[in-house]
Amino acid sequence: MHEAIALRHATPASGLPPERPLAMPEQSLWRPTGTTAPAPESRPRTGLRRLLVFGATAALTAGGAWEMYQVLQVQGLTAPEAAVLGLFVSLFAWIAFSLVSSVIGFVAILGGPDRTLGIDTTAPLPELSTRTAVLLPTYNEDPHRVMSRLQAIVESIAATGQSDHFDFFVLSDTTDPEVWIREEAAYLALLERTDSTRIYYRHRRENVARKAGNIAEWTTRFGGAYAHMLVLDADSLMTGDTVVRLAGAMESHPGAGLIQTFPVVLAGTTLFARIQQFAGRVYGPLIARGIAWWHGAESNYWGHNAIIRVEAFAGQAGMPLLPGRKPFGGHILSHDFVEAALMRRAGWGVHMAPSLGGSFEECPPSLTEYAVRDRRWCQGNLQHLGVLPARGLHWVSRLHLLTGIGSYVTSPLWLVFLLVGLLISLQAQFVKPEYFPSGFSLFPQWPAQDPVRAAWVFAGTMGILVVPKLLGWIAAMTQASERRGIGGVIRSLASLILETLVTSLIAPIMMLLQSRAVAEILLGRDAGWQAQQRDAGRTDLRLLSRLYGSHVMLGLLLGGGAYAVSAPLLLWMTPVVAGLVLAIPTVAVTSSERVGHALRRAGLLLIPEEREPPAVLLRAQALAAAPAGPETPALVRLAEDAGLRDAHLAMLDEKPARRKGDVDVALVVARARAAEADTITEAAALLTAKETFAILADRDALADVIRKSRG
Repeated sequence: MHEAIALRHATPASGLPPERPLAMPEQSLWRPTGTTAPAPESRPRTGLRRLLVFGATAALTAGGAWEMYQVLQVQGLTAPEAAVLGLFVSLFAWIAFSLVSSVIGFVAILGGPDRTLGIDTTAPLPELSTRTAVLLPTYNEDPHRVMSRLQAIVESIAATGQSDHFDFFVLSDTTDPEVWIREEAAYLALLERTDSTRIYYRHRRENVARKAGNIAEWTTRFGGAYAHMLVLDADSLMTGDTVVRLAGAMESHPGAGLIQTFPVVLAGTTLFARIQQFAGRVYGPLIARGIAWWHGAESNYWGHNAIIRVEAFAGQAGMPLLPGRKPFGGHILSHDFVEAALMRRAGWGVHMAPSLGGSFEECPPSLTEYAVRDRRWCQGNLQHLGVLPARGLHWVSRLHLLTGIGSYVTSPLWLVFLLVGLLISLQAQFVKPEYFPSGFSLFPQWPAQDPVRAAWVFAGTMGILVVPKLLGWIAAMTQASERRGIGGVIRSLASLILETLVTSLIAPIMMLLQSRAVAEILLGRDAGWQAQQRDAGRTDLRLLSRLYGSHVMLGLLLGGGAYAVSAPLLLWMTPVVAGLVLAIPTVAVTSSERVGHALRRAGLLLIPEEREPPAVLLRAQALAAAPAGPETPALVRLAEDAGLRDAHLAMLDEKPARRKGDVDVALVVARARAAEADTITEAAALLTAKETFAILADRDALADVIRKSRG
């Protein structure tokens, strides 16, 4: 069966459809190149909307700044107090902007569903006339689960009756040889189950530029055959209804370059994942509707669950190489923001469709795994400092880049704000007044603050952080299906309180993690690109102690310093101190599936997609629950399964031409090691992962090793 499938899907020795090349030049940051939008993209009058958003943010920030100034200037503003004021204003503006977006989103939700680009989920599905490629990049992921999700999407699109307009590509950048062969086996099994002639698999020998390079390589080889591409992540799920509506919207609006959906996080089993999915499902729509209201055609791209016009992407989104060394130079890790900015620079509309459902993703199971991914995002966003000066970018696109940078810079700013504030308090408590200050003064001078007004500033700041959560909950309560979906009035309110408490404990931990990430990047340390761990593992207290012991020590120092000043100051700093001191148990408990399952049974932290799961999710879960292929070592499996071996050889890329004198050291060493073994099983055990990969990527070397199984 494997041989027949491979021949049915393969052009000679590729396993891919005939190539339709499309030029994708590297973009210059200093002048736009490539094609531009065919016509000005119609959009709502965003000028007044943006004036309202930024005017309200500025007014809130000015009010907060004035109140904080009154707290600090009781006996004159010292240099440390001025620093605290500046930090406070920066941080306050950040949360004020979020509050304004949430309030606007709240009003928009009460006003009814969004109709971006005429997308109406109650209308019949549009009849399509163009072809769309669904791209699924993957990197060392669980192949069985990846193919299960893809099959669910394929079947959901087929149910719409318009599957002839879609082809599907699994674009593998996998570097683990064992995962590579399991991917190919899972792909062949997928073809057997679906009997589809429109699903293709391509494995890159070298994952240059990572995901951005993966998509770009597909575009230059096959993009000419498709009007649009729908980009997924390995954990993405989308319904056929949503996919068809997105393709229809692109056909109806030739000036649209990209439409980004709002993915719902689901399938969380640990407390951490359930906290994330509850917050994203209840509070996230407010932010999404709020920013979509004033973004207009200058929206953003989050890298997945979005449809893109291939012409716009090929003409404008060729990623430039940033000058200098890593971590700031080289390939841009967070490429999505930049791709959107470059397409918008050429006039293509970049839109968000926040009311279009049927778009899903998963969340890392623990704070530790989340931090691994967040470290990469941190580096990618800080790289945007090199993109900001690019010529011709729309000012809203620059704002998106600044927002991404600010999302990480705020953590060290918060840390410095806390430390400087505590030092000022310690100085006021223990440093003797200066009786002979410079200049004329009848009285001694020492730092002093207004404690009553400070309490009000603290309460107001906490209110600004909590109000968006309350608005999200109220918005959900106004819709019967949403209210039932999150557990009803009482349970959902209890979930809101629980989520607020847990995220309050997590926030100081993330502050230190992100502050450390920023410091490492500034010191020149590259994050690399690690595979995402999507399953909850066992909690290792020794590992947690090593990772978060410094958090606990800092928490104890901050708590001790605050208590040395006064009990009220310690009370004021309790959210931060408690979060740091309890870091190890917090991470352990939030990583627990047992706790997550218990809360679900109690009806807490529910989302509507759990009470009434979408069909595409149920199908993906049922497929993933079926037995996967054997865990046999890759070389042994290829030796034993002739069909898989023939398909693997057919799908291998041609070896790149080498310059005279170049030697593949890993391959030479691997062949020498394999020659020492008596059987294929012994050879597989002797080889490192890198050596195994080298053999799997070379037809002649693989044939030599396979002969051992026949000797």
